Amino acid sequence: MKQMRITVIALIAIALLLITAGCTQPAGTTSPTTTVAPTASAAPITELRIGYQPSTHQMAEITAMNKGWWQQDLAPLGVKNVSDKVFPTGAPEMAAMLAGDIDIAYVGAAPVLSAVSTGLDAKIVAGVNTQGSDLVVRNDLDYKGPQNLKGLTIATFPAGTIQDTILRNWLKQNNITPDTDVTIKGMNPGDAVIAITAGKVDGVFLPTPSPSVVVNQGKGKIVVHSGEMYPNHTCCVLIVSGKLIREHPEIVRQIIKTNDKAVFYNEQNLDEAAGIFANKTGSKLEDVKASLMEWDGNWASDPNIIINPVLDYAKIQYDLGYIKKPLTQADLFDLSFYKKD
Repeated sequence: MKQMRITVIALIAIALLLITAGCTQPAGTTSPTTTVAPTASAAPITELRIGYQPSTHQMAEITAMNKGWWQQDLAPLGVKNVSDKVFPTGAPEMAAMLAGDIDIAYVGAAPVLSAVSTGLDAKIVAGVNTQGSDLVVRNDLDYKGPQNLKGLTIATFPAGTIQDTILRNWLKQNNITPDTDVTIKGMNPGDAVIAITAGKVDGVFLPTPSPSVVVNQGKGKIVVHSGEMYPNHTCCVLIVSGKLIREHPEIVRQIIKTNDKAVFYNEQNLDEAAGIFANKTGSKLEDVKASLMEWDGNWASDPNIIINPVLDYAKIQYDLGYIKKPLTQADLFDLSFYKKD
């Protein structure tokens, strides 16, 4: 009996230890459970740094910063300063996150794959947008289909980005060999726009608002939306550092709520949102407004609807040799924070 009592006490102690360590997983979650409150040993977070790109895909970040919502909403959680930093494409943004220079990133899903495969401690916690990139070609090109691109030079974002991944996959699906039948040049959006307007390339495949910039200058025409290349494809996502997820889950939840507030505001006040974006990025207002009228994109934050496209990107990038090992949902996502109203 004495030995039985000792065994029971030991089992109870082990159970309590597991509970306090946060090792339980509620039914319905698909990733390890994060603690509900900051851990007792976690250092307070007083500063947050957000990375973003000058694309209308990520207008929510820009509106939230302009309105002071990041600071206002996160202040009750101890955050005293929120800053943001712009990046031309996802690769340097992910390099900055790997270096610990940013805590949160609005970024294309594809660069996240490369970063995670090389050790980035971060997870996708919400979506940002779907679709929203366009193939623009010279006005004098008689484009009737993908076969007309043979022998041409197309500028797009660098290797491993969403645009590079989708473009190469679409060409292969149409029996066109990238880098053999079509020359693909990796560039940031500003350089790509200059290249087509100067006649240095025959086309560009870029996210909004860049396609409208080219069209409004009379230097090209939109011939294919990215949603025609890959229907309902994921583009940008919201990722946060593993440190924030583990030690400050309440901050992660508020980040998602503030993003959703900004998305709703943008949808209801599109002209104002366009003005905020133009002022922040130095874009022409008419280009921004035109891009919002012509894009095939959609702002969408539910991460559950982007799991399959992101995992598909992982397979495509593995097949292209961009990443050295397959990645799983558990490697890339933490779905425990998103709550659909």
